[in-house]
Amino acid sequence: MKILKIQVLKGPNIWSIQRKKLIQMRLDLEDMEQKPTDKIEGFRQRIEELMPSLIDHRCSEGVRGGFFHRIERGTWMGHVIEHIALEIQTLAGMDTGFGRTRETKTPGIYNVVFSYMEENVGVYAAEASVRIAEALIAGTPYDLDADIQKMREIRERVRLGPSTGSIVEEAVARDIPWIRLGTNSLVQLGYGINQVRFQATITNKTSHIAVDIACNKEETKRMLEMASIPVASGSICVDEEDLEHTIKKIGYPIVLKPLDGNHGKGASINVTNWEDAVEGLAHAKKYSRRVIVERFITGFDFRVLIINNKLVAAAKRVPAHVVGNGKDTIQQLIDTTNLDPRRGYGHENVLTEITVDRDTTDLLEKLNYTLETVPKAGETVYLKSTANLSTGGTSVDVTDMMHPENIFLCERISRVIGLDICGVDIMAENLTQPLKENGGVILEVNAAPGFRMHLAPSEGLPRNVASPVLDMLYPPGKPSRIPIIAVTGTNGKTTTTRLIAHIVKNNGYKVGFTTSDGIYVQNHMMEKGDTTGPISAEYILKDPTVEFAVLETARGGILRSGLGFGRCDIAVITNIQEDHLGLSDIHTLDDLARVKSTVVESVKKDGWAILNAEDEQCVKIGKNLHCNVAYFSMDEDNPLIKQMCKEGKIVAVYENGFITVKKGEWKIRVERALHVPLTMEGKAKFMIANALAATLAAYLHGFQTEDISLSLRTFIPGAAQTPGRMNIFTFKKFKVMIDFAHNPAGYRGIEEFLKSVDANKKIGIIAGVGDRRDEDIRECATIAARMFDHIIIRQEKHLRGRTEDEINNLILDGIAAAGKPVTHEVITKEVDAIKHAMNIAEEGTFITALSDVVDNAIDIVQEYLDKENEQALL
Repeated sequence: MKILKIQVLKGPNIWSIQRKKLIQMRLDLEDMEQKPTDKIEGFRQRIEELMPSLIDHRCSEGVRGGFFHRIERGTWMGHVIEHIALEIQTLAGMDTGFGRTRETKTPGIYNVVFSYMEENVGVYAAEASVRIAEALIAGTPYDLDADIQKMREIRERVRLGPSTGSIVEEAVARDIPWIRLGTNSLVQLGYGINQVRFQATITNKTSHIAVDIACNKEETKRMLEMASIPVASGSICVDEEDLEHTIKKIGYPIVLKPLDGNHGKGASINVTNWEDAVEGLAHAKKYSRRVIVERFITGFDFRVLIINNKLVAAAKRVPAHVVGNGKDTIQQLIDTTNLDPRRGYGHENVLTEITVDRDTTDLLEKLNYTLETVPKAGETVYLKSTANLSTGGTSVDVTDMMHPENIFLCERISRVIGLDICGVDIMAENLTQPLKENGGVILEVNAAPGFRMHLAPSEGLPRNVASPVLDMLYPPGKPSRIPIIAVTGTNGKTTTTRLIAHIVKNNGYKVGFTTSDGIYVQNHMMEKGDTTGPISAEYILKDPTVEFAVLETARGGILRSGLGFGRCDIAVITNIQEDHLGLSDIHTLDDLARVKSTVVESVKKDGWAILNAEDEQCVKIGKNLHCNVAYFSMDEDNPLIKQMCKEGKIVAVYENGFITVKKGEWKIRVERALHVPLTMEGKAKFMIANALAATLAAYLHGFQTEDISLSLRTFIPGAAQTPGRMNIFTFKKFKVMIDFAHNPAGYRGIEEFLKSVDANKKIGIIAGVGDRRDEDIRECATIAARMFDHIIIRQEKHLRGRTEDEINNLILDGIAAAGKPVTHEVITKEVDAIKHAMNIAEEGTFITALSDVVDNAIDIVQEYLDKENEQALL
């Protein structure tokens, strides 16, 4: 078997609108296409022995063991690989269960689709599942545990930490969108101007000064002392002389810890003699040049969490330990403790596995113990000097036991330091008494405190501490989203996108939009190129200046990665015509419609899908949507339009020369098409259709008709505003039009327009695109022969696997099929073709360059026009 391609889908996609995180693996079964599982001797037994947990896969049988029944009866290997990929993720601690396997139009080639939790793990699972299946087929041994451990390691390397993850989960629960910024824990919540950012538990509200203070333990201690808050006595040491002086002042026992340390690294606890103190100083200096030396306070380690200056949780932290039973060694007790299902690798579970390190051996040495020592029954042996959960510690929730005075004290500390999210470390016998009565002290104040101990304590009530973070970042009434209008279709989507963006901008919004020629924010081009995929959409949604997004959304991006947004307010499908068929398993108009429908299926329930009433595929799509649906048509008497009006629904139509919005029998004539520059004085019918779609989108969003009318009148087509969309350049003797038409529907639109153009001679420059079907290339050439007197065939870009001669022969066949006498010539390079057309142009000639490389064509023509204008001034 051979993996042909692995794609990571991250948004609504052709397989599922709701399940956004999917792996799509294109798999060639090769010889296995002829061998379903019932034809492979011993396959059922081997897979059951290797992965007995697959018995929980109910499959289409709907019962436990259903998948094994399917194997027994016979199923294809793509289906088996789908289930293996899902199960190995589950075994690695990432429980996920959606899958689909479908054969493509090419026999033996399958799309294996399954859900993932972490992208890199999903890709690994795809590759590993094929290796596992091949081993099972061959009956060779396979180390499944190695794959599972590798997936755990990948997950720990790339996943969001428990604190960050909890905030993201709470945001999702509140329907707040999120975007991971890079590969670390920096996350954006919300879109555009309504976004906020956070990293771990540092938010964009967190004071930089407060973080600096909290990270400087000496400064923190000084500020707390000045505020009459109890702290442990001690000092900062850099050498043994400082150490000796401090010990003389505070006495033993002491604690040594690096000034710039975290997670308990480099700390030595309960040091009672000079030799251990010197060693502890050296150990701490591995992490920081300056070392805190403090009086060791007996009691328990507590962490109190304050968010937005309000206490939300408190936990008693217990260092990693084992309890003797009089029989097992310390190592055996550690191994037994690690078998607790709540413990796992890294952050995968509530608790972390206990590992043996220098801190462990040092503590055991003080007790004259080794890992082979057998503790007495009931004896507690501490294995870490700090109570961090990341080193195997446990936590007990004590939030409801805190004395009101201690609550006041901790909330006051958060204000003294100035942190919006603040962790206070306390050493005391308990928190039920005021610290001034039981002798407790504040050890540290933490910026970016971890949430894990509060989210899932070993004992006591779990606390949803992410909730008050979201309350702070998005208080009632603050929006997290911006309006999104998505536009898709075969032809006209770029122009419709630009026109909608123009209307939005004229209504006072800072608009960001994506098109096939670039990404724009307020008409400033940010990135040049075909930017109609999810990365470009996300670019706009990440921009903190954008108040409104209008996103052109093409088929390629949907198939590659899914949509770049979870849902939109309004979606437009301009039309669905034959284009790009035969690529990426899209062979028919129904296939193409399934791709385009992803966009309108992502519309929120009370949003609007805007569809072309004259397009059969659009009408089919409209019947199955769960949002509001509105149609537009060039024909007021279109049966569907008449039915919608009878039902009191909103539509847009072209009637009596007007772009009109209708609701029932009411008509709102927005603007006469003659006054809309985009329509070329009403001659470009397909541009009127684009204007109808844009007008309907704007009206349904809530813009006033007079504002829409003004925008229609002020949207001036041209190389700057609508590059490659019927850009007409007027020379002294002739005219040149450049258009991006590249499929039969686009060519027919140009043909319709040229009928209204009065010219002595019409010259066309055309090309075939290599990845189109033969019949599409021929049909475009036939249409060209109908509308031009002379054709220049050029061929430079996008051969895509074909030869020039092969494409040119298809074009010549199409020209001949028109049955009309038309001259033609071949000029390979586009630059030369356009220059030649202008050189041979006679008085009254109209040249049309149907170009797939718009920028080059526009630059060439503009350069000639500039020269002509300069000469006229001489």
